[in-house]
Amino acid sequence: MKSPRSPRYVSRLTRDTLALILAGGRGSRLNQLTMWRAKPAVPFGGKFRIIDFPLSNCINSGIRRIGVLTQYKAHSLILHIQRGWNFLRGEFGEFVEILPAQQRIDTSWYAGTADAVYQNLDIIRAHRPAYTLVLAGDHVYKMDYGPMIAAHVESGANLTVGCIPVPLAMAREFGVMHIDTDGLVLQFSEKPPNPESMPGQEHLALASMGIYVANTEFLIEQLTRDSKDESSQHDFGHNIIPSMIREFRVFAYPFRDLETGRQAYWRDVGTVDAFWEANLELIGVLPELNLYDEKWPIWTYQQQA
Repeated sequence: MKSPRSPRYVSRLTRDTLALILAGGRGSRLNQLTMWRAKPAVPFGGKFRIIDFPLSNCINSGIRRIGVLTQYKAHSLILHIQRGWNFLRGEFGEFVEILPAQQRIDTSWYAGTADAVYQNLDIIRAHRPAYTLVLAGDHVYKMDYGPMIAAHVESGANLTVGCIPVPLAMAREFGVMHIDTDGLVLQFSEKPPNPESMPGQEHLALASMGIYVANTEFLIEQLTRDSKDESSQHDFGHNIIPSMIREFRVFAYPFRDLETGRQAYWRDVGTVDAFWEANLELIGVLPELNLYDEKWPIWTYQQQA
């Protein structure tokens, strides 16, 4: 009998997964950097764009069906994806599709993260994935999504949320959760003014990475239900996850280095200071984020002179 975590098993799961990258963010805290472009299109580390990290993670994880949901000042982002991410094999069902806000459902643009996915339910249904992976398009990190999807399936969860410890002083910028010893999410608060610390680690809080894996049919049901709630902000952190944990199995997936088991590199570059610090980290002799790792390449488009 094969181990449930064999590469073949994980590969089967990733092939049956559709990734949706939320890339419509305004990024107002980045000030002049996002005056003319969406936050995921901001250059990082020289030749890269922030969007290259979740896109590369998908490709390297074996996920070759990807939708990029755009809205705010998307021209630069769309050009970058069209020029640099057109190498997938359409004849094998591989694609990176740009999904702009276009009032698919009614007269509204994307009203929140959950609404952005809801307005593309026709796309999801057309591709018929068993699992849907929802990703933030504005974080810098390298992650194999395969083990997270496998953990989601093995736990019997309805929804799995990627999480990472962050300093308590920074936690008010994230969704903060409390879990039991099995990883079941007991409480979730989006950007709480007074976040609570992790048990036994008073200087840390457990934060959502904005990465969600869901059984597709279940996700469709929950987004449809949320769309009918006029009091909802139609946001995963504010509405969808808190509602789910009251009725369903929502599990946390801790993001760690698969080789060492230690906390892995992940940066939210949502402020000018955080963006500057993350770029400065790259000039170290042995930077924590290796942009030239042959085992996990970061793909991009580089204009030729």
